[in-house]
Amino acid sequence: MTSFELADGTLLRVARWGDPAAAVTVVFSHGYALDHRSWWRLAPLLPDAVESPVNVLAYDHRGHGGSGRVSRADATMARLGDDLAELLEGAVPTGRVVLVGHDMGGLAVMSLTQRHPELFAERVAGLVLLATSAGGLATEASAAWPNALGRLVRDLGSVLGSKIVGLVREHTSKAVSAGLRWWLFGDDPAPEDVELTVQMIRGNWPHTIALFRPALDAYAREAALLLAAGTPLTAIVGERDRLIPAEDVESLAGAVENGTAIVIQGAGHVLPLEAAAQILPRLAAIVHATQRSR
Repeated sequence: MTSFELADGTLLRVARWGDPAAAVTVVFSHGYALDHRSWWRLAPLLPDAVESPVNVLAYDHRGHGGSGRVSRADATMARLGDDLAELLEGAVPTGRVVLVGHDMGGLAVMSLTQRHPELFAERVAGLVLLATSAGGLATEASAAWPNALGRLVRDLGSVLGSKIVGLVREHTSKAVSAGLRWWLFGDDPAPEDVELTVQMIRGNWPHTIALFRPALDAYAREAALLLAAGTPLTAIVGERDRLIPAEDVESLAGAVENGTAIVIQGAGHVLPLEAAAQILPRLAAIVHATQRSR
């Protein structure tokens, strides 16, 4: 585990696997209220799943996990896109890149395409977006994760009373785990994945969750999709995702020329944990294609 210092002095926690000198790097960008640990079933396994050396990097967004705190002014998708651009230029200065984003991490990737089109065009060879909404391309009925989390908190609060924040921050209650399991997972999640997810959300409560909600609700993605139109995009959603409808992800994939939409049966919103077995071979295939095309 290392740290990467951004231009404004914020430190991002970074985890690495594989060969740092490899010609292809895969960068994992985690979801809202989570951290790099959400990739533990994918990122560490990827180097052994591909035929040629690959560099793998996962990081915590500002305000999340072990990275530096975030201010209200910096809790924006624009800032997350800029952070990702700095990370690529400073920590992965050469070679082709495959970007993998989950949820808010997918929006950070889209922000990068919009705000740093030259960097994106020169370096990024493929996009994999998990449970990422197409925003304005979908209808207002599409439930975004931050709004859904707000509903979840209100629902649990009505049952558990005003101490719900303390319950989430201080320990994992059965009611909190059950509520998050229902909202975020599919048919048969591993108990340890539910527990890890609760721990990650608890660690980001309430400061980070509160600050990023307005930015997530407001972010528009159409321009980013247009800029990414020439890059292969794989958009994956869980059939049981209660937050992001499959039609929304299909719209996202359909908005670009080289887009592919995949619906994973029985899976919910936390795809990096509960659907890693289905995602890993697809990701390995994308890395192989990138390695052959360089």
